[in-house]
Amino acid sequence: MKLIRTQDAVGQVLCHDITQIIPGQFKGPVFRKGHIIQPEDIPVLLSVGKEHLYVWENDETKLHENEAAQILCELCQNAHMTASEPKEGKIELTADCDGLFLVDSERLRAVNALGDMMIATRPGGFVVHKGDKLCGTRIIPLVIAKERMEQARRAAGDTPLLRLLPLEKKSYGIVATGSEVKNGMIEDSFTPILQKKLGEYGCTMLRCAHPGDDPAAITAEVLAMLDEGAQMVFCTGGMSVDPDDRTPLAIKNTGADIVGYGAPVLPGAMFLAAYMPDGRPVCGLPGCVMYAKRTIFDLVLPRLLADEPVTAQWLHGLGNGGLCLNCEECHFPNCGFGKGV
Repeated sequence: MKLIRTQDAVGQVLCHDITQIIPGQFKGPVFRKGHIIQPEDIPVLLSVGKEHLYVWENDETKLHENEAAQILCELCQNAHMTASEPKEGKIELTADCDGLFLVDSERLRAVNALGDMMIATRPGGFVVHKGDKLCGTRIIPLVIAKERMEQARRAAGDTPLLRLLPLEKKSYGIVATGSEVKNGMIEDSFTPILQKKLGEYGCTMLRCAHPGDDPAAITAEVLAMLDEGAQMVFCTGGMSVDPDDRTPLAIKNTGADIVGYGAPVLPGAMFLAAYMPDGRPVCGLPGCVMYAKRTIFDLVLPRLLADEPVTAQWLHGLGNGGLCLNCEECHFPNCGFGKGV
């Protein structure tokens, strides 16, 4: 680029968009990058406060802001995402479908740490809907060295920084534990709550069973539901250290691999996640899922439906942001719950 007086710019090629702002009416480019400046453009440029302009000088070692933003976009874009046209050096990605949005935070941080460039995303780990904005990319200066963008490519690695995983409408079974429920002393109020939450994602309940507190009976019901084709099984209640709470033992006896029992989330500390050898999840849900507005189940469920593994490492990382403030008016997921840094 070279800097020249606007009055001397006739015939020159703009190397950046010129933005015009009319409060309450309009904000946008009055001239686009690449525009060849005409004599009649000079008064317009001066009217938007441009007494000097950057015009393009061809240099094979540099990239224009739009070209650099395109590279950053390529580092992010994955399946089910649409990129906008470059505008003032910025490109945005939007969702092509509903799904679980995931961000590789470590690699994203490595790119942003280079300076002179930025990628800003919405929080990862949550469901987004078709048309939602996912991220924006741009470089900070108007031009940047090609080598800097090669550094960005190396920092980002070989796979996109972002993922959008469509959610599957799965079938599930519910094993509602507790002798008081089995004997009809109280009504099973847990199952309707789960049906409502899972129904929001289009999932279908295969059946519900009430085996009481006998771990052998609980194990048998879980295995029977899996044999009947359930893609997920949820055991409700019986998750504390009370001697009558035998659900964790029952899940272990199914042959499932328990990846986590206990999580740094409130409500939801006594949550249990396990996977059968064929990959189908079996989860133990603490009583808070029945009465609290939002719990660990709201953080876990989208991962189960997107076939994104619930791992011990992921569960351990929920502590920062794992405290639900139980707001009088719930705005989840537009709040801090589950959004650790």
